[in-house]
Amino acid sequence: MKILIPLLALHLSLAFAAESFPLGPHPEMTPGELCARPDTYRYPERIGYCERDVSSELKDHVFQSYKKLGYTMPSDRRSSYKIDHYIPLCAGGSNGVDNLWPQHLTVGRQTDLLEDVGCQMLAKGKITQAELIGLIKRAKNDLSEASDVLRILRNL
Repeated sequence: MKILIPLLALHLSLAFAAESFPLGPHPEMTPGELCARPDTYRYPERIGYCERDVSSELKDHVFQSYKKLGYTMPSDRRSSYKIDHYIPLCAGGSNGVDNLWPQHLTVGRQTDLLEDVGCQMLAKGKITQAELIGLIKRAKNDLSEASDVLRILRNL
């Protein structure tokens, strides 16, 4: 048993070392896209809102497309990812392939809160859709900016 635990730890560390995942959306594959056929309109700015509607097939397609870019996201670790909306639905984003990317859960922990706070500010009319999208893209394209973006949003 004493030998098995170090061997298991070594195996897990090697497995995760071999995994690479996108830290943000790929600019050509996921440029972002607004909702073209809204179900409703929201906020003082009357931003088109699309209900969440991403099929399992589309999620798999997005995941496989990013793997073709060279990311080593093992299929047996698929539960470590969510298919994220680059422009969040609450900010008028679409469910289309141009707005979806495989986000590792560790990355989502850095950006999900700023999306929530940003959409709250949008609902209060304290920020425009264009301004919020710019801030979200800034954070998702460079995770080191996420805390600054959250601070900006909280200070509105």
